[in-house]
Formats: sequence, C-alpha cells, structure tokens
Amino acid sequence: MNPRALCLLIALQAVASPVAAAEWAVDPAKSAIRFSGVQVGAPFSGRFERFEAKVDFDPAKPEAGHATVLIDMASARTGDVQRDEALPQKDWFDVKSASQARFEATRFIDKGHGDYEAVGTLTIRGTSRPLTLPFHFSLGEGQARATGHVGLVRTEFGVGQGAWASGQWVALEVGVDVDLVAMSKPGT
Repeated sequence: MNPRALCLLIALQAVASPVAAAEWAVDPAKSAIRFSGVQVGAPFSGRFERFEAKVDFDPAKPEAGHATVLIDMASARTGDVQRDEALPQKDWFDVKSASQARFEATRFIDKGHGDYEAVGTLTIRGTSRPLTLPFHFSLGEGQARATGHVGLVRTEFGVGQGAWASGQWVALEVGVDVDLVAMSKPGT
C-alpha cells in the first residue's frame, strides 16, 4: 500500500471511530452521596453508605462521556434511629420492590471554567425522570474530583406515600449532593 493510501485509511478510521472517554475508578472511601431535607420545620441530612459508579469522562471531550451510578437505597443513614428505620419502608424508598436508585448520564455539557452538566435519567422506586446534574470537575494530586448539587421533588419519584405525600410533615424538596473522587484507570 502506498503511503498516501495508508494516511487516507488512518484518517478515515479516526473519523469513523467514536471518540473514547477516559475511564475513572471511583473511590467509595473518599466519595459521598448525601441528601438533605426538612422535617417538621427542622433541617436534616443524611448519606448513602453504599453506592457504585462507573464513569467515562474526558473534560476535553465531554460529549463522549457516560456515567452510571447505582445507589443502595437501604444504606440511607441520617443519624436518627426512627427516620433511618422508616426510610427503607414502603412509604419511603420501598427497598423490597426497588432496592437501588439509578442515575445514568448519557452526555456531558461543558459550561466553562471546570463546570459541567451531566444530562441523563434518574430512577427511584421504578419511576424515571430526566435529570441534569450540574457539577464542578477538578484534577489534582493524581486524582479527579466531581462535586455537584441538585434539587429534587421527592413525590415525583413516589417517595413519601400516604400521610407523607403532602409535604405537611416532611418538605417535598430534597437536596442531593455528590462528591466523587476517582483515579484514572490504567490505559485510559
């Protein structure tokens, strides 16, 4: 094959191949997914003790990225025994029917200055809704960090049934804070 044809073939393969994103190994010990709300006028916060995340993200090519985060809903902890016992039950997370929440980002949008949006779908209790999670991405000391916050209306996902559906005792608005620390996987 002549050199010109070889160069053309390589160029065509580069155009035809999808852009690859960098794979990241999220460190659960350094990462957190937290939530906050208001119950009877008093703010409370909690965290999910168990979750896993698969992240393919290159800040130079965010449009090629993809992420899937699975959250063990039975691992929700607020430090209040009564609340922690209620959350897995049928009126709240109903972990017997749907043990995991799932956020799948199908694309990322660069907003500039290290700010991005993860655009995807959040599924809780079998109910899926579009969700855009704004986050800040930074690299340093051999690791990446993504921090973000999004507000949700819990009843849009069926969280809070019966007497808890009105917002009289527990506010409908819930905040979710994500703090993921990851290392680049070898070969990416």
